[in-house]
Amino acid sequence: MEPIANIVDSHVHFWDPHRLRYPWLAGLPKLNRAFLPANFGGGSVGAGVTKIIVVESGCEPWQYLDEVDWVSTFAKEETRLCGMVAHAAVEKGCAVEADLKLLAMRPLVKGVRRSLQDERDPGICLRPDFITGVKHLTAFQFTFDLCIRPDQIKMVTELIRRVPEIRFVLDHCGKPLVRAGKIEPWAMELRSLAALPNVCCKISGLATEADWKEWRMEEIKPYVEIVFENFGFDRVLFGGDWPVCTLATSYERWLETIWMLTSSVGALQCTKLFQTNAERIYRV
Repeated sequence: MEPIANIVDSHVHFWDPHRLRYPWLAGLPKLNRAFLPANFGGGSVGAGVTKIIVVESGCEPWQYLDEVDWVSTFAKEETRLCGMVAHAAVEKGCAVEADLKLLAMRPLVKGVRRSLQDERDPGICLRPDFITGVKHLTAFQFTFDLCIRPDQIKMVTELIRRVPEIRFVLDHCGKPLVRAGKIEPWAMELRSLAALPNVCCKISGLATEADWKEWRMEEIKPYVEIVFENFGFDRVLFGGDWPVCTLATSYERWLETIWMLTSSVGALQCTKLFQTNAERIYRV
């Protein structure tokens, strides 16, 4: 594969269980160790990645500032690090403003995420305090990343509709059931979500939703095509989801897969997907 120039990877994680607590890693021994810039370096540099956005990694919520400050220490070592999506407990309603002010003092932070994928109640994002907390992002020009399950898309669509002033970023295409080969109702609900102009979508995480050992590009293809069909090329971003992706694929294979699925669409569209959309959305 020929390297793609100037890739912005909009979804990278760094973590160290010896420094911060990540309860979700307990069930994933392959990932339950430190993953640092030095580990990410070689393959991604060779692949043409010139900027990266680090996304919060599910540490204990009360450690949200510790995570930002720790990641920020890598900026001199990892010069491609240009932005971060930090955790913010928006369910606190108006009280989250104090947290957002602290995050805004960290120039690396470009947006926030409150992961919903492990919530039992798919309607948590429509609780009044949650909506109020999200609205507070406006004052800080923060984006809001969404990590959700397919059964949560309807509720999240309503959240996005109620807060049109916020730019939302759907992580991992809404986690369709690739392993089971299910397209619907994910595709229908994604179509409704994509009809809202203030949301975009990361092409990321699909390999880990497939069979980790046996997945093929042909299985990923229909999901990627549906995302492009509904979001177009002005509202899609490439994301590697490293190191979570290593459960199912090498970083290079994932990048090559998306490149092969899009290389026929034209240079301008590829540049938007792999570079300029992320630069615009995350202001990097």
